Amino acid sequence: MEEKKGFLSILFNGIIKENPTFRLLLGMCPSLAVTTMAKNGLGMGAAATFVLVGSNLVISLIRKIVPDKVRIPVFITVIAGFTTIVHMLLAAFLPEINKQLGIYIPLIVVNCIIFARAEMFAQKNGPISSILDGIGMGIGFTLAITLIGSVREILGAGTWMGIPVTVNLFDPAVLFILPPGGFMVMGLLVAAFNKITERKRKETGNEADSEAGCAAGCPGCSKAMHGGEA
Repeated sequence: MEEKKGFLSILFNGIIKENPTFRLLLGMCPSLAVTTMAKNGLGMGAAATFVLVGSNLVISLIRKIVPDKVRIPVFITVIAGFTTIVHMLLAAFLPEINKQLGIYIPLIVVNCIIFARAEMFAQKNGPISSILDGIGMGIGFTLAITLIGSVREILGAGTWMGIPVTVNLFDPAVLFILPPGGFMVMGLLVAAFNKITERKRKETGNEADSEAGCAAGCPGCSKAMHGGEA
């Protein structure tokens, strides 16, 4: 049971607690460059998740046999291999998405999210944990950039996934699909995400402190004051 909880913790860590975009502020180039449309964010996130999971798995398997002096070149080679695979798959089966994402698919090989997880997690943990870390981080990244792309597309183009959604509601502001709009939306979403998660963390912490205090029988607690009568 404890092992299962540990695996779930690793999986959900990248989605909320250490969301690579909203919490760690990693991968800012693709997060701003490809998010003019929601489907671009979804495509980029899926590609990055594939590379994350594959590279994490391989690196976790070879971590004990790779000399420390050549660790980084080996990691880059592994990541480049999976990046090439996903690029070829997109070109073959999803050419439109591949064209929209352009150079940012090959640039996954230098995406700091991918390399950071290889360096900080995969080389120190086993295959199962590394796969779950890759999945969690990939989902967190995908959700974040898809949300950014959705907001920018709706406000800047009046569509979502290419479907008109703001007809007769308001005129789209082209600013939001331009670079300044990307920074604006990114900043507001990062602030909102951190505000919500910080409030939740404080509430959870206060509840834990309250329960601990009651269990300890603090003098100010009504349970402690009437404990002798129960």
